[in-house]
Amino acid sequence: MISVNDFKTGLTIEVDNGIWRVLDFQHVKPGKGAAFVRSKLKNLRTGAVQEKTFRAGEKVAKAQIDNRKMQYLYASGDQHVFMDTESYDQIELSANAIEYELKFLKENMEVHIMMYQSETLGVELPNTVVLEVTETEPGIKGDTASGGTKPATLETGLTVQVPFFINQGDMLIINTTEASYVSRA
Repeated sequence: MISVNDFKTGLTIEVDNGIWRVLDFQHVKPGKGAAFVRSKLKNLRTGAVQEKTFRAGEKVAKAQIDNRKMQYLYASGDQHVFMDTESYDQIELSANAIEYELKFLKENMEVHIMMYQSETLGVELPNTVVLEVTETEPGIKGDTASGGTKPATLETGLTVQVPFFINQGDMLIINTTEASYVSRA
């Protein structure tokens, strides 16, 4: 058990029969009444984000999440196969379970799989990934002065807004939390 006074960003807890990750928290001490902790939690099973308020000093169960390093191998229909890099065990995850993460995954990429006891919760992506531009309009000389953007389709099918000087075949660094362009690789 852990006190809500000890919350940290990234902590995983068990509340209301769910596994939650603390995204944000704030200790509030009103002038009148008891102190409380306002928190923003993400359900690791469903991906839903919820705000929850706890009384100061309230105890919650800490969830022990194992992050196993795995390699994305291939897609087989609606299933996606990952291999443990140490034991070579393979697991399959449905496309529905990792719908957002598929926008950034390419074959042989190493990711962390979140496991709770024997249940697979999902894929934890790195902060940035390097992807190739497969389709974009060619840049025209002089367009860069306006600082505008154009859409570019990447090798995984993701479409992001990029500066005019980006061309087809360029390797780009993409932020996985915001699905946005960072820079050329």
